[in-house]
Amino acid sequence: MKYLVGIDNGGTFSKAAIFDEEGKQISVASVPTETLTPKPGYTEKDLDELWEVNAQAVRQAVEKSGINPSDIAGVSFSGAGKGLYMIGYDGRPSYNGIMSTDTRAWEQVEKWYQDGTNKKVYEKTFQEILAVQPVSLLAWFRDNQPEVLERTKYIFAVKDYIRYMLTGEAYSEYTDCSGGNLVNMVTKQHDRELMALYGLEDCYEKLPPLKYSAEICGYVTKEASEKTLLPEGTPVAAGMFDVNACGIASGLSDEEQMCMIAGTWSINEFIGKEPVTNGTVALNSMFCMPGYFLIEESSPTSAGNMEWFIRNLMNHEKEEAKANGGSVYDITNEWVASIEPQDSNIIFLPFLNGSNEDALAKGTFVGLTAYHSKKHMLRAVYEGIVFSHVTHVKKLLRNREVPKSIRLSGGAANSDVWVQIFADALQIPIDVIADKELGAQGAAMAAGIAAGIYKDYQEAISKTVTITKTINPRPEYKEIYEEKYATYRAVIDGLSSAWEHFKN
Repeated sequence: MKYLVGIDNGGTFSKAAIFDEEGKQISVASVPTETLTPKPGYTEKDLDELWEVNAQAVRQAVEKSGINPSDIAGVSFSGAGKGLYMIGYDGRPSYNGIMSTDTRAWEQVEKWYQDGTNKKVYEKTFQEILAVQPVSLLAWFRDNQPEVLERTKYIFAVKDYIRYMLTGEAYSEYTDCSGGNLVNMVTKQHDRELMALYGLEDCYEKLPPLKYSAEICGYVTKEASEKTLLPEGTPVAAGMFDVNACGIASGLSDEEQMCMIAGTWSINEFIGKEPVTNGTVALNSMFCMPGYFLIEESSPTSAGNMEWFIRNLMNHEKEEAKANGGSVYDITNEWVASIEPQDSNIIFLPFLNGSNEDALAKGTFVGLTAYHSKKHMLRAVYEGIVFSHVTHVKKLLRNREVPKSIRLSGGAANSDVWVQIFADALQIPIDVIADKELGAQGAAMAAGIAAGIYKDYQEAISKTVTITKTINPRPEYKEIYEEKYATYRAVIDGLSSAWEHFKN
C-alpha cells in the first residue's frame, strides 16, 4: 500500500494528513499558526514560523501514522487563496505573508473601479478585483513600500511558498493565480499587458512559471526531509487553491454537480467548460481539472459566526459539556432542534467577519424581545448562515439547472440539524461527505495523480470520495423558509443606509 500526504494551510492552522490509496485518512496533525495584526486591517504571518509549523505538522502526521515513510508516494498542497507571499533574491521572505483577510489595499481597488481599470481587467480575467487579491496588495506595496518589491524575486500563494521550502524550486499554479487576477483566462498564461493595466509591469518577471495542480514541481530536498520525515526525492505536485481541493474531495467533477463548503467561509461552486461572464457571479477561475472553470460565489459569512457565538456566549455550556464528556456542539444542535423555524422570527446577519452584501455591513440580531433566549438566538445564527449560502446559490442558479443534490462539507456538515435547515431552505437534497480533512484530501488526490497512483481526477474520486448520507428537503417547510428568507433580505435592505455610520 502506498500513501499520500496532503498539506493544507488555512487562516488559523496548518494541517498535514496522510491518506491511503482508497482515501482513508490514516493520520492528521494540526498546528496553530499565529496571525500578526500590526495595524487595523492588516493580517500577516511570519513566514519563517509558517514553514516551521508546516514541517512540524508533517512530521507529527508521519509519526502518528505508524507507516514506513518510504511508502509515501507523493505530496501536494491546498491553501487559502488570495493574499501575498513574497521571496527575495536572497531566498528569504522579503516581507511577512499577507493573509486573505487583509484589507489594507481597499483604496487601490476603489481607484481601479473609478477609473475603469476593472472593466479592462475583466475582459482578460473574467473576475472582479478584490482588495485581498495579490494584484491589489502588490499595488499597495508599489505605492507605500516600493523597496519590498525591489528585493522580491518570486510572488507566491501560500501553498507555493511551502512547496518552495520543500523542493527549492519556484512555480506558480493555475487555480491560485487565476483566482488572484494574475492569469489571462483567454491565453491561460501570465500576461504582461494585464500587469500593465494594474501598473505592475515590473512585477511580471517575478511571477514563476505556471503549473497544473497535479504536475510535479520538484522533489523533497535532503534538508526538508530531515525536518519533515518525508523521504528525500519524494515527488511534489503543484497543489491547489483550497476551494478547488474541497470541491474535488467532495466529488465535484462534472457540470451537473454543485457543492457548498460551510467553514469560516461560505463557498458555493460548480464547474463548467466556459466561465460565466454575464456579471451575475463574482468569481471565475481555472479549476484543478484542466479544461474546466470554477464558478464560485463566496464570502466570510459561514460557520465562523457560530464559533464566535460559542466563544462569547456559551462558556458555561462548554464547561458543562466537557465535564459530562460530551461536546458543546451536542448542546447547540439540541437547542436548535428544540425550536421550530416558525416559532422564532429573529434574524441574524452573519457578517461578523465580513459580508457578501456591503463592505461596511456588520453582524447583527434583529427582532429580539424579552421572550427570546440564547436558544432562539442560536437558531437565528444557524439560519442566518444558511441564508447567506442561499443568496450565493441563487446567483449561481441563474446560470444553470437546479442540481439533483448539492454536496456539503465543512463544519456545518457535521450537524444533521443544520444540514436539514440547508435542505429545507434550498428545497434541494443535501449530500454529506464523509468527515475528514477535505482540503488535505484534495491535495493528496493531486499528489496521487502526479505519482501515477490514479490515472486522473475521476479515478481518484471513484476510489476516495464517500457520500455518508443524503438529507432530503421537507416540502411543508418551503413556505416558512421562503418567508424567513424574505425577512432576512428585508433586514439587509433596511440597514443598507445605516452601515456608513459604522466605519470605525
